[in-house]
Amino acid sequence: MTDPLTRILDLRNRPIRRVVGLLSGTSADGIDAALVEVCGVSETTRAHLLAFETTPFEEPLRTRLLTASRATGSELCELDFTLGEAFARAVLSVAHRAGLPPSDVDLVGSHGQTASHQPRSAGATGATLQIGEAAVIAERVGAPVVCDFRVRDVAAGGEGAPLVPLADFYLFRQPGSVRALQNIGGIANVTVVTDHLDGVFAFDNGPGNMPLDVVAHVASDGKRSYDTNGEWAARGRIDRALLEELHKSPFFDRPPPRSTGREAFGEEWLAPLLTTHQGQWEDLLATLTRFTAEAIRRSYAEYVDTRVRVSEVLISGGGVHNRTLMGHLQELFAPIPVRSTSDAGIDPDAKEAMAFAILANETMYGLPGNLPAATGAIGPRVLGKIVLP
Repeated sequence: MTDPLTRILDLRNRPIRRVVGLLSGTSADGIDAALVEVCGVSETTRAHLLAFETTPFEEPLRTRLLTASRATGSELCELDFTLGEAFARAVLSVAHRAGLPPSDVDLVGSHGQTASHQPRSAGATGATLQIGEAAVIAERVGAPVVCDFRVRDVAAGGEGAPLVPLADFYLFRQPGSVRALQNIGGIANVTVVTDHLDGVFAFDNGPGNMPLDVVAHVASDGKRSYDTNGEWAARGRIDRALLEELHKSPFFDRPPPRSTGREAFGEEWLAPLLTTHQGQWEDLLATLTRFTAEAIRRSYAEYVDTRVRVSEVLISGGGVHNRTLMGHLQELFAPIPVRSTSDAGIDPDAKEAMAFAILANETMYGLPGNLPAATGAIGPRVLGKIVLP
């Protein structure tokens, strides 16, 4: 049996490494697993997607994840291991999809599922917790696992988010162009990519799909987890008075670096609207969808347009499939083009998981994975903890 440390040194010496990036986002709708061939490191990094899968969570598990911040210690402990098993199965499944045996997986980078995120900019002392036990993943897969990416940045005074900007720079930089990499998952976040790393900055815009998914779930009596293609929102009427009220959220008073999550735009924030708009679900979805788009555009007007001139906006995450949301964004950003990251050669569903494969690669070389301009940390830090098989 190869000594684990020898295996890591061998991994670093390989010209190409097969890395699985794992992510379960704020919406907690499933596990994204991207099997990526990575060569190089730092600014020489090149990544090629071999296979990608999303494994939906069974409804009982998803319900537990959505309420994880209120779980008891014993419940959270058990959930951590249960989720670790699910992440391990996702690794094995995506390797199978690529036609590779598990032994060909060199490394796993697992973001995990955020159980609680308390950003420093929101007035908290700063803390974050991701679950999905990495020791279980390492045991089942037989590969080293890098996990807990966020906590080192928080310990260094940062928000612990967003963490994808470094990978966005490696994947999307283009000479003479300023690209906005706009991800719309449960939360919306943007990375502004310039020619040089020192010009890159990023922040959370506000809510993404999370409120829309909650309304769709309630409106369908649990039969649907999202508004397919934005069809319900397209049929609804936008409540302009409510839209104005939504823009008064205290989150928007916080300048970057900033991050947010379910604590700010989840079920508790949405509960009064679910009561006042009972039976008016299409109108509520129409209003919230417009709000998501306007919050994104507002954040550019306040924090991007004053610094750089964006050439194009490239969308990733589940929001790219919401035609109503995309229509709003194209209207609000015109004449700046708004399109999918697929136009730049990167699968919009796989991009975030690919980012954690790239960050795991950086960690294995002892290189920083955060950008202080994005997170507010006092300096660059090597992210994550390495669990050996």
